[in-house]
Amino acid sequence: MLFDSILDTVGETPIIRINRLAPHGVALYVKLEARNPSGSIKDRMAMAILDDALRDGRLRPGQTVVEATSGNAGIALAMACAVRGHPFVAFIGDNFSVERRRLIRAYGAQVVLTPAAEGAIGRSRAAREHAARIGGFFADQYANPSNPRCHRDGTAQEILRAFEGRRLDWFVSGWGSGGTLCGVGNALKRARPDLRIAVAEPSQARVFAGQPWTAHDIAGWVPNFMPAVMSGAIGDETLAIDEAQARAAARDLARHEGLCCGMSSGGAFAAARRLADDVAPGSVILTILPDTGERYLSTALFADTEVDG
Repeated sequence: MLFDSILDTVGETPIIRINRLAPHGVALYVKLEARNPSGSIKDRMAMAILDDALRDGRLRPGQTVVEATSGNAGIALAMACAVRGHPFVAFIGDNFSVERRRLIRAYGAQVVLTPAAEGAIGRSRAAREHAARIGGFFADQYANPSNPRCHRDGTAQEILRAFEGRRLDWFVSGWGSGGTLCGVGNALKRARPDLRIAVAEPSQARVFAGQPWTAHDIAGWVPNFMPAVMSGAIGDETLAIDEAQARAAARDLARHEGLCCGMSSGGAFAAARRLADDVAPGSVILTILPDTGERYLSTALFADTEVDG
């Protein structure tokens, strides 16, 4: 199979049935977004934001792109900008894993660290100000309509094709920028009105459920504000997942299903597995695993693994 560029391999990620970790009588499926070329679901958003902005003139050829990120969006934009010929500057909290920073730099991009205590609000403000100062393009994933659109027109359509003629009762998703949850969720609801959506959040930051935000360690989930692309009407149920549950679920996926993924994936799967204990026999549940575990090797997620030599 031949492709004109690495960006042509974004999307069409596999949906995999969970076997050893699924409760009896309920079918659990996961969509493996680590199969995107930079290793996460954010590749879809990065390509859509750049292409849409170039098409309508908001982004000029060769113009510097700037974004605030917890890691995956920065890695994805660094890759896409390398292909499209744009310098890229990522503003990322200084508490996020060193692997993510190094991956962004590996694509030739610049990393600017922001104080962890300021959260997503602080790094977004700094990124916006920097873009204005240098005449750059601020990607603005939290408010850019290209974010949910790429999931409505891409990710959701892949799911609908995969489950054509098949039962699908629940879609479970965590949220960070809100693009995946709202883009996929709204498209699935339109196509299958009886399908229900469960929104997973950190126990310490149940913003969608209307509770106060506090700092948490599930990278990529729930910034300290409600993104503009989010819709409060999207969820039929909310599920609170703590960090220990997310870590345990991610480790279980690697050790029992051969799926090495990150904390947000573990959180989403923990929510799906909890839901599976309460739904009717025969139900079918799908969740998304947003990224690969390899960018968390230095974190507490893999603290119990030994390195030889």
